[in-house]
Amino acid sequence: MATDPRNPSDSYLGFWREYHMCTLTTPRPDGTPHVVAVGVTYDPEGGYARVITNRNSRKVANVLAAGAEGARVAVCQVDRGRWATLEGVARIRTEAEVVADAVARYAERYGRTPTPNPDRVVIEIALTRAMGRA
Repeated sequence: MATDPRNPSDSYLGFWREYHMCTLTTPRPDGTPHVVAVGVTYDPEGGYARVITNRNSRKVANVLAAGAEGARVAVCQVDRGRWATLEGVARIRTEAEVVADAVARYAERYGRTPTPNPDRVVIEIALTRAMGRA
């Protein structure tokens, strides 16, 4: 079921605030999907989903390989019969304040602050679509 990513229902938003590991799907340079487990935060007011990661990861390389226009990606979480997917255009953000904000959002959702990492970056996804059954 489709939903407005900037105006989700209370149950959809509530599902994204629960502790769930997610998947991130990025396109490899050859077009095949690369799917990995990640933590995701959802910011409907800003219209973004965010993933914190190491700048040397394959997922970052895949987003960068897409060029300045960004990469079409999806994040998804599942809990029994409930599921939610967010789609959009990903870009890599390296600014210290953007990384700090993403780490704080991660700590709020997942109940722990990640160990400091000077190579941490943010995969910021400008949301274009949301769907699910939450």
